[in-house]
Amino acid sequence: MLEKKNLKNQIKSFKKRIDDLKRYLDYSKKKSRLLEIHIELLSPKTWKDQESTKQLNKEKYFLNSIIHNINKIEENIKEITIFLELVTDKKDYIILQDIFIEIQKIEEKIKKLEFYRMFSKKNDHCNCYIDIQSGSGGTEAQDWAYMLLRMYLRWADKKKFKTEMIYESVGEIVGIKSATVRVIGEYAFGWLRTETGIHRLIRKSPFDSGKRRHTSFSSIFIYPEIDNKIDINIKSSDLRIDVYRASGAGGQHVNRTESAVRITHLPTNIVTQCQNNRSQHKNKEYAIKQMKLKLYEMQMQAKQQEKQKIEKNKSDITWGNQIRSYILDNSKVKDLRTKIETTDIQAVLNGDLDNFIEQSLIIGL
Repeated sequence: MLEKKNLKNQIKSFKKRIDDLKRYLDYSKKKSRLLEIHIELLSPKTWKDQESTKQLNKEKYFLNSIIHNINKIEENIKEITIFLELVTDKKDYIILQDIFIEIQKIEEKIKKLEFYRMFSKKNDHCNCYIDIQSGSGGTEAQDWAYMLLRMYLRWADKKKFKTEMIYESVGEIVGIKSATVRVIGEYAFGWLRTETGIHRLIRKSPFDSGKRRHTSFSSIFIYPEIDNKIDINIKSSDLRIDVYRASGAGGQHVNRTESAVRITHLPTNIVTQCQNNRSQHKNKEYAIKQMKLKLYEMQMQAKQQEKQKIEKNKSDITWGNQIRSYILDNSKVKDLRTKIETTDIQAVLNGDLDNFIEQSLIIGL
C-alpha cells in the first residue's frame, strides 16, 4: 500500500530527527544531571540553603521539560508504529486517516523542539532584563523609548512571560529617558538576546507644528538573570553609588525618602538603577546584582567573540548603528540584519516581533 509506505517513511524520519535532537540537546547529560539534582535535593544540607534549593528546583524543572517532551514524542511514535502495523487492508481508510492526524501532531511537536535547538547558548533558558535608553532626538527619542517599552511588554504578554518594572525614568514632557524591565519565563533570554542594538524611528513628528519628518534613536540591551554564584569581583572603589527619591504617582503615594539607587561602574561606565522597593538596602542589593549580570554578559560576549561585542553596545545611540528601522509614514519596518520587512507596523509596535526574532536565531546572530 503506497499510502501506508509513505506513513512508514514519515515515522522513520521522525525517529532520525529525535535521535538528532537528543544529540543536539545533550539528552544523556541532561538525564544524568537530573539524577544528580534529585540526590542533592534529598540532602538536608541543601534544604538549609534556600537560594541553592531554589536554583536546583529551577534547573530540575528546565531539564524535566526537555526530557519529558522527548520521551513523550518517542512514546507517540511507538504507539503510531503499532497502529500502522495493524493496517492490513486498503479498506482500513479510517484507521489510516487517524494515523495521519496523529503524525501531523507529532510533526508539530518535533518542529517545536527543533526550534528550541537554536537556544543552545549557556544562558538561553534564563530570565532576562531589558534595558531601554533613549538616544539623540530629545522629546522625540523619549517618546520612542516609551513606544519600545510598550512593544516589548506586549510581546512578553503574548508569550505568557511575566514582567516586572525594575526602574523607569520619566521624560520631561512625554515618554521615558530609560527603563529596566525583568522578563520572567522559560527561554526569555534566548528569545530576546538578538534584540540588543539601536532601534531607529522615522516619522512625521506629532510634536512638530510643521509636521516635519524626524529621526529618533533608542538602544536596547538584553542580559540574562543568572544565579548569584557567578564569579564576578567588583571593587568597591570602582563603584559610584547615588541615592535619590524614586518617582511616584504623587499625593500619598509619593516617595518621601531617598530609597532609589543608581550605581555606576567607573571602569566601564555601566549604570544600573533600581527603585521598585521601598527599602534603599534592597534597591542597592538588586542594583549590585544587575551590575554583576551586565559585567558577566560583557565577559561572555568577549570570550565568544560574537558579532555584537560590548563596544558596539556602548556605541553612540545615533546614525549608523541601528539594527532595525521603523518608518511610520511609509508603514514599513525593516530589520537591517535579517533583511526581513513588513508593512504592518502597528502589529509590530503591538508586540508582533516573532518573525524578526526567529529569523535572527535561525541565521545565528
